[in-house]
Amino acid sequence: MSRTGARPLALLAALTSGALLVSGCGSNGAAPAQGGAAAPVQGGSLTYATDVEPISFDIHVSQQDITGAIQRNVFDSLVHQDASGEFQPWLATSWEIAPDLKSYTFHLRDGVKFTDGTPFDAQAVKVNFDRIVAKETKSQYAASLLGPYTGTEVIDPHTVKVRFSEPFAPFLQAASTAYLGFYSPRTIQDNGSKLGAGGPADVGTGPFVFTSYTKGQSVVLSRNPDYNWAPGGAAHQGPAYLDKLTIRFLTEDSVRLGALNSGQVQVADPIPPTDVKTVQADSRLKVLSTDAPGANYALVLNTTKAPLDDPQVRKAVQRGIDLDTDVKSVYFGVFKRAWSPVSPTTPYYDKALENSWPYDPAVANKTLDDAGWTARDSAGYRTKDGHRLTLEWPLPPAEYVREQRDTLGQAIQADLKKVGIEVTRPRQDIGTYIANVYGGKEHIADYSWARFDPDVLRLYFNSSSQPAKGGQNATFYQDAQLDQWTDAGKATFDKTVRQDVYTKTQQRAIDLGLIVPLYVRTSVVGYSTQVHGLSADPNTWLSFHDAWIGK
Repeated sequence: MSRTGARPLALLAALTSGALLVSGCGSNGAAPAQGGAAAPVQGGSLTYATDVEPISFDIHVSQQDITGAIQRNVFDSLVHQDASGEFQPWLATSWEIAPDLKSYTFHLRDGVKFTDGTPFDAQAVKVNFDRIVAKETKSQYAASLLGPYTGTEVIDPHTVKVRFSEPFAPFLQAASTAYLGFYSPRTIQDNGSKLGAGGPADVGTGPFVFTSYTKGQSVVLSRNPDYNWAPGGAAHQGPAYLDKLTIRFLTEDSVRLGALNSGQVQVADPIPPTDVKTVQADSRLKVLSTDAPGANYALVLNTTKAPLDDPQVRKAVQRGIDLDTDVKSVYFGVFKRAWSPVSPTTPYYDKALENSWPYDPAVANKTLDDAGWTARDSAGYRTKDGHRLTLEWPLPPAEYVREQRDTLGQAIQADLKKVGIEVTRPRQDIGTYIANVYGGKEHIADYSWARFDPDVLRLYFNSSSQPAKGGQNATFYQDAQLDQWTDAGKATFDKTVRQDVYTKTQQRAIDLGLIVPLYVRTSVVGYSTQVHGLSADPNTWLSFHDAWIGK
């Protein structure tokens, strides 16, 4: 999941991907914000500022992290994934997995109701999962999380079996995300086409009710007074402590930080790297930072578009970028440069890739010479057969550019110019941007993808993960080994097998020059010392169920 928009929204989701994780230091964590041992206070309002506004609030359609982050407080899931990666009961009290991994049987909690009074039961699970895969829903990311789904069988009102056409190990993790959360069947029937607009039609079972949405400004969530089914590991089981949660969309870093400093908001995400030390020095504020799991922010190279169809040119791009210097100068040490397609907090991360492909302009220059790009034009760019070595890496509208990625892009352009590669960055409207990148018309895409599961490697590199069908493989590369390994990973829980296939996938993706990992996303959240009980799950979403405001 990510923070930009369509897959076609999926790309947008990945583009603006932003982890909303909190923990005191770098862990993969669901650690709570520490606020002392005082007893929780019931009531009050909290305002949370973020830098991205959802394009769609429909959790079954949108792929944006911000949609998941907001709607996590409105929609519950079958299971909860804790900080160690283990699964705990939530709307399901227990479950059995078939030996062939082709079906999962869930025993549902009794007494759960949607906020419109509709009971949550096995039929509600079926209605929601069937809606996700229905063509008219136009789901792309949620549908991919269901993978080879063939249907849901209602065994009795509180027992449901979810079936797949082939072994599908990633399903339990997928079932812990907001994207496979549950709408009231009544609102699906009455408002199915309107759920992307947010507001009272978005009816879930969560600790908060979606009260209102003002485009360009804010979302207001209100306490669900009947909530009594928090997941395992929650600090308490009853209703949320807060009466109201307001999410404000403050896209400019200075405005968001100013609102936190002035007390207009009590939680702000993200804190720009340039301002982290300032916030840390303020006795009224605290900072929580965590490396996000999933795919690192990276350049994804389109291997079907010349000259990137040549692996030597791709290798030159990899080795011609001074990432250590660029990442440090732009992010002041808050973000670390990346070595693998996935972050160190992702299960089965391959530490052996660290320092294995350092900046080396000599290697970049030699591979370009070997590829026949030996001449230079008057601007210093390499040419071959009268054509300049040019790569187009488009920019989306400014509101979709976060974390100073445009500034980092300028540094990358300058590095590659030194080895003779021209990188152009035309600004495109979001519709054109999505159509071009996911239509294979651009040389380079750039995005990250937050997910606490190595199956993200299948989404990125398996040839079946086609962008035209909602997939995330914008390399467009077809490789039998990558397909075999990532298919094997999704078909087993065997840790030895998964370690083997995911390690080889990471290494081969780098060796083939399919991707240039840039930096490991670190969530940096600022919050007032008056805020207690804030927490986040391994998917990097803040939870406000246990949050309360002290004096």
